[in-house]
Amino acid sequence: MDVTRYTFQHQLPSLIAAIADAHFVAFDLELSGIPGKQANKLRLQDDSAGGKPSLQQRYEETKKAAEEYQVLQLGLTCVGENRDRGVYVIRPYNIFLNPVPEEIKDVERIFSYQSGAVEFLMKHDFRMEAPFLEGVQYFSRAEEATARLLATQRQNKTSIGDMQIKPDDVAAIELIERLREEVVAWKNRTTPMPDFMNFTASGFDPILHPDRVLNSFQRRLVHQYIKTEHPDLVTITRQGFMQIVAYDKEQEDANQRYRNRVFDEKIVKQVGLRWIVEAICGGDLSAINPYNFHTTVKSRQEKAAADFIRIREQLMGNSTVLVGHNLFLDLIYFHACFFGPLPDKVEDFQRAIHDLFPRIIDTKYLATHNISDPVLADSSLEKLDERLSKQEEPSLELHPEHPKYALAKPAHEAGFDSYLTAKVLIRLSGTLEKSGWYLDEKGKSIADNEDYYTPDEGHSPERRSSGESSGGVSIYASSVPKNVAASGETSKSSSAQSKYTPTTDRSTFANPTVFDLLGDIPADDDLATLTLQPQQSDQPVSKKQAKRDKRAQAEMGKRMPAWESSFWDVYGNKLRVNGTAEGVCDVGFWPYQDGP
Repeated sequence: MDVTRYTFQHQLPSLIAAIADAHFVAFDLELSGIPGKQANKLRLQDDSAGGKPSLQQRYEETKKAAEEYQVLQLGLTCVGENRDRGVYVIRPYNIFLNPVPEEIKDVERIFSYQSGAVEFLMKHDFRMEAPFLEGVQYFSRAEEATARLLATQRQNKTSIGDMQIKPDDVAAIELIERLREEVVAWKNRTTPMPDFMNFTASGFDPILHPDRVLNSFQRRLVHQYIKTEHPDLVTITRQGFMQIVAYDKEQEDANQRYRNRVFDEKIVKQVGLRWIVEAICGGDLSAINPYNFHTTVKSRQEKAAADFIRIREQLMGNSTVLVGHNLFLDLIYFHACFFGPLPDKVEDFQRAIHDLFPRIIDTKYLATHNISDPVLADSSLEKLDERLSKQEEPSLELHPEHPKYALAKPAHEAGFDSYLTAKVLIRLSGTLEKSGWYLDEKGKSIADNEDYYTPDEGHSPERRSSGESSGGVSIYASSVPKNVAASGETSKSSSAQSKYTPTTDRSTFANPTVFDLLGDIPADDDLATLTLQPQQSDQPVSKKQAKRDKRAQAEMGKRMPAWESSFWDVYGNKLRVNGTAEGVCDVGFWPYQDGP
C-alpha cells in the first residue's frame, strides 16, 4: 500500500493500529547516498587491521554518510499472527519522505545526492521527484526540540538583543523620532477612542500604497522602542504596518495560548512520519489529537477517537520487534533520520539502539550464522526469498487491503524489500528451528559458536567460549540464563535436539548459504516432516508437560520460534557487518518476554 502526503493523515490511525497488532515490523530504506569508495581506498592504505576495518571504523564511515545523505523512501511491513487460522497476515507499506520541512520553517536541512546512488535508483525506476511531490513530511526528535526552542525564544521578546542604531543612519533615527511623537500624541488624546494606534511607513496608508510598507528592520525597531520606552503598550504586526495597543494581561495570555495551540498543531503535522516510528519503539503519541480522525461524522469521530486512545495506551512503552536485512547500515540512517545526531562511539550507538528497540533481527545474520565465510555466502534478499518461497509452511498471506505485491515485484522499492524481509524471517526462522542445528548435542543453544576476527587478538579467528558475545563489540553481559523455560506451546521448541549434526566443511567459493548447512540432512528425511528428539532429562516429565512437548514438536516449522525461545539467543540482536574485523555487531541481550 502506498502512503503519500495526501493520504497520510487518513491512513495514520490504521497504520498505527497495524503496528499495535503486529507480531513484528520489517523495514527497509532507499537512500540518496551511502558510504563511498573513497573511504575504503583511504583505509586500505592503513594495513594496521590487515586490510579490514574495525567495527568502529565502519560505524564512523556510515555515520558520516548518514549525516550527509537523505532517506528518500521507507518501507514498512507489519506482520500479524492469526493463531486460530495458523497464518501470518502481511501488510506492506511504501512511503516517500519529503526532505523539505513545510510546516516549520525555522529548521533547515542540508543534504546531498550521490551520483552512484542516483544512477542505481533510476536504473530501478525510482522517481527522483517523488519525495518532493508525494513525500510525507517528518521531524526527528532533535529537530522538534530545536523548533520548540526557537519558538520559545521568538515568543520571549526579552531574549532578543537590542539593535544599535548607527549615528549616521538618518532614516532609522527619523523613524524613531516620528514614532515617539505619534505615540506621545496618541497617549495624550482626550477621548478613549481610538483605543489603538497604527504606525505606517512615512505616514502612507499601506492599503493605498502597498509598495510603501514597513520592512522587517523597521518593524523590529518599532517593537524595540515600544518594549523599552512604553512597557504599558504592546505591538501587533499587521500587513504592512504596526498596530500599538494598551497592554491587557488577560488578552495577552489568551493570545499566547492561541499562538501555542497553532504552533503545536504545526509541530504535530511536521512530525508526520515519525509518529509511525514512535509507535514502533513505544514512544509518546499523546500529542496526536484523536478527534482529528473522521471529523465529518460525529459518531465515527467518537469511535475513532476511543479506538485510537486504546491503541495509544497499548503501545506506550512497548516496543515492537524490528526486523531488517543487512541492518547495521539501515539502523544508522534510521536513527539519524528520526531520532537525531549519532554518537561518536559504536558502543554508544549500540546502547541507543537497544534502548529504543530492545529486540531487533537481521535476516542477513540468520542466513550467514556459523557459515565459514559470510562474505562469500549468497545471502541477498532476493535469493533467500526465492529459495524459501518453495516452502508451504509457515503459511503466509497478504492482507486483502494490501494487494500491491501479490503480482508486482518492484525490486529495490523499500516497501517491496521490507515485504521480502518479512517473508524471509518467517520462513527461515521456522526452518532453522525445525532443523535444530542451532542446538548442540545436548540440546542447548549455541549462541556463541561463531568464528570472527577481533582487533585485540592479532586478527586471527577464534572460537568464542560460551560465556562471551557472539562477535563485534559486546556492551551487555546478559544476566538471563540461556535456557529459560517459558510458557506457551512453542516454548519447548528451544530445548529440542536435532538427530542430525550439520557440517560446515564446504568450499567458501561455492557461495554457501544456510540451506547448504541444512542440506546435510539425509535425503530420505523430508525437511517438512523432520522430527526433533526432545532433550533428555533426569527429571520426571508430567503427562501434561509431555503433551505440551508433543504439541510443540508438531508446531515446529509451522510457526516462527516464540520470542521467549532461546532460539533468539543465537539470532536476536546481532547484526552482520561483512568486511569488518569483528564481522558482527552485538547490540545487546535479547529480553525474555512474550511478543505482541
